[in-house]
Amino acid sequence: MVLAFVVMSLTAASFAQVFVSVRFGPPALPIYAQPICPGPGYFWTPGYWGWNDDGGYYWVPGTWVVAPVGLLWTPGYWGWGGGFYAWHAGYWGPHIGFYGGINYGFGYTGVGFVGGEWRGRSFYYNRAVANVSVTNVTNVYNRTVVVNENHTAFNGGEGGLKAAPTPEERSAEHEQHTPALSSQTEHEHLASQNKGNFASENHGRPAVAATARAGDFSSRSAIGARSSGGEYRAPAMSPKEARVTNSGNANRNEGRSTPGAPGKSNDGFRPFTPPSKSNSESSARGNESRSNQSRPSENRPNETRSKSHAQSTPHETSTHETSTHESSTRETSVPHSAPAPRQSSAPKQSSSKPQKSSPPPKKENNRRR
Repeated sequence: MVLAFVVMSLTAASFAQVFVSVRFGPPALPIYAQPICPGPGYFWTPGYWGWNDDGGYYWVPGTWVVAPVGLLWTPGYWGWGGGFYAWHAGYWGPHIGFYGGINYGFGYTGVGFVGGEWRGRSFYYNRAVANVSVTNVTNVYNRTVVVNENHTAFNGGEGGLKAAPTPEERSAEHEQHTPALSSQTEHEHLASQNKGNFASENHGRPAVAATARAGDFSSRSAIGARSSGGEYRAPAMSPKEARVTNSGNANRNEGRSTPGAPGKSNDGFRPFTPPSKSNSESSARGNESRSNQSRPSENRPNETRSKSHAQSTPHETSTHETSTHESSTRETSVPHSAPAPRQSSAPKQSSSKPQKSSPPPKKENNRRR
């Protein structure tokens, strides 16, 4: 009930559009500098391409938000599956999950996060990748990392990254997650109202690529893109033609194949499966009989999971302290996991009239992992 209300109230935003699916992928991530951290407790959420059914892809600037204590932000990503690109929304959790192998920069190298860490109730920033001032922020450290120069904005499909979740990222599926904060959803909504943020207008180089605070698009807060992350190619179809309108039901009936391999029907696809509710009802007819009770029906999604395949290995070079998107970093530590793909299907129901000579019907069991 709550989920349905959120989806209806924020349909223009990618966070709320659980089943946003498009027939062509987003442009490359633009190259931009990170605004200075406003103060202690702020957490960097990288920019990404959102979707609007009227205008197509639009840029949601990266920004600093006040983080829930102890939680880390796993960015959303576009993943190929079922013949289209589906948006997988980001979330807050105790560990970083799978985000498609996308190099969002500033600590998000495609696997894990090396921009900072929680120590108790205080967040410490890695100055090698985070733009912080020691005057305003004293909880800092320096840790050398490696630069990843890939700016591809989607996983799987033609030209996409060939990344698959690590075992650690998969384990994050069993952790408790918190959706995007209200400041994040409002930030995305405001970005969708600015025509200049649409790829059809900026050709992959938005005038506002990042902001110092969520929702603040003023000149004192905004930073423009230095350049696009790759050649911009105008789509051959309109946004309305590109939108997959019935993806919600289709996604739930499809599994996940090898991420990143073009030609596979569900590569990189990790569908959102809302929880199902089971209601049981019993009825009694008269005071003398208590039979013919109704039985509850449950939808228990089956889960299929394929083996992880080889990940793409972009060009990497050494780096010192930096605060630009073009010098995002990778740490040698093992990252954490993301929710695993889910495939749901309604259980088969068999009904047959009892016959005198027929053997009892065989029971069909649903596997559940």
